Amino acid sequence: MDPSLIAGIVLALVAIVGSTIMEGGNLGSMFLIPPMILVFLGTIGAAVGGGLMADAIAMPKSLIRGLTAKKPMPDAIVEVLVHLAGRARREGLLALEEEATGIEDDFLKRGLQMAIDGTDAEEVAIILSSEVDTKRAVDARGAKIFADMAGYAPTIGIIGTVLGLVKVLGHLGEPAALGAEIASAFVATLWGVMSANVFWMPIANRLKRLSGAEAEQMELVIEGILAIQSGANPRLVEQKLLSLLPAPAKTAEKDVA
Repeated sequence: MDPSLIAGIVLALVAIVGSTIMEGGNLGSMFLIPPMILVFLGTIGAAVGGGLMADAIAMPKSLIRGLTAKKPMPDAIVEVLVHLAGRARREGLLALEEEATGIEDDFLKRGLQMAIDGTDAEEVAIILSSEVDTKRAVDARGAKIFADMAGYAPTIGIIGTVLGLVKVLGHLGEPAALGAEIASAFVATLWGVMSANVFWMPIANRLKRLSGAEAEQMELVIEGILAIQSGANPRLVEQKLLSLLPAPAKTAEKDVA
């Protein structure tokens, strides 16, 4: 699991809480239940209303994926593909039948099985590329609802503040209570802005980044399978695949070698 999302959110919260304490603020005044309910439920409701029910149902799954998804390892995939290319060149594609059963990557396994079954290379490329396009579209919907929440949250917070100030105006005859009520009114704006920039937008960006990295790895797999199917030399397969990797992954591959 890549902990960047959790680490980033925790770091942001530590900065907010730490600065509040250092300035002598009262943390308890931030955690007022009514404005928090308004901001979080209102934000979720607005985002759900702007999409389809299927998007809303998929929200928990997308959130869990963003928090727990494994970091793509393209260098490891290259190593597997080069090994498969070597065996296929020596023994033929049918020799990879046994290898395919032990592969954990479902996308690689499906593509390799199509190649073993004799599916035309062009058809393999079309089918697998369509899977990548579908994945990008599905992932984009999952990220969009959190990006929408980041847009709605500050406005919902302002609504909460306005409601709080309306309440304040009704108690102008009680000056002693005005300070606390005004402070309470602005808690909604605080949570609106904070939830948008500390929770929802980082989650949306994490899902977009994760989707892009996974799609790039899938495209790497497609290139590898097509090279294996054509009977390419394993060294050429390795060079071709490494040329598609970003610089950090290439460096890691060289270090391993």
